[in-house]
Amino acid sequence: MIIPRLFNRVTPKRPLPGTLEPVKMGKPQRATVHMIGSLLLDYPDNDWFDRLEAIEAHLGGIPPQIAELFAGFIDTARATGSTELQRQYVDTFDLKRKCSLYLSYFATGDTRKRGTALVTFIEAYRAAGWDFSADELPDYLPAVLEFSAKSEDEIAEALLAAHIEGIEVLRAALEAMHSPWADLIRTITLSLPPVDAETQERVLALVSEGPPTETVGLSFLGNLPPFSPRGDS
Repeated sequence: MIIPRLFNRVTPKRPLPGTLEPVKMGKPQRATVHMIGSLLLDYPDNDWFDRLEAIEAHLGGIPPQIAELFAGFIDTARATGSTELQRQYVDTFDLKRKCSLYLSYFATGDTRKRGTALVTFIEAYRAAGWDFSADELPDYLPAVLEFSAKSEDEIAEALLAAHIEGIEVLRAALEAMHSPWADLIRTITLSLPPVDAETQERVLALVSEGPPTETVGLSFLGNLPPFSPRGDS
C-alpha cells in the first residue's frame, strides 16, 4: 500500500554556493572589475545599454576568466532587449528578499539594527576621504563597488570583504534562479579573498533562513520603509 504524501514535513538542506577560487589580480585590474560590476548591476535603462560598448573596450585589461563572465552577461542583455531586461531586473532585485542589492540587509534585514549598519557604511566612505551623495542607500552594492574602484584606500575592499556573506547569499539565490546576473556576482566573489569554513556556515544559515525581519522602529535619514517584497525566492 502506498501512503500519499500530504505534507512536506522535511525539506532538503539548501546547498551552499560552490566555492570559487579567487583570481589573482593587481589593484588596477580589481578596480576595473569592480567599476564594470558597478555599472552592469545598475538598472538597465537606455543609458545603461549605451554604455555597453565602452565597457567592452575595457575587458581586455582584466583576467580572461572574469572578462568572459562580463562578456557573456552583455551578450545576454543585448539578446534579451531593454524592456524584458528591465522587467527581469525589477522581478529579481526589487521583489525577492534574498536578491537584495543592499549589503547590510542580509545581516540586519528589516530590523532596527539596519540604521546603525547604514551609518557604518557612511563612516567608511568618510574615513577613506569620500562623501556619499547618491539617491540610493550607502550599502547599495553598485555604489560600494564604485567606491572600491575609485578609492585607493583599503577601507573599500575591507567593506566588501566584511559583507562577503551577503554577497554569497545573493550569488546562491541568483544561481538557483539561473539568473543572468549571477555571472556578475561571481566576478565579485572571484575578486575578493577566499571564504573560510566559518563564514560558509554563516552563509548557509542565511541561505536557509533569509534576512531577519522586524517591522517597528525603522528610521534612517528620515523614514526608511521595511523591505516588503510581493514575491520571494
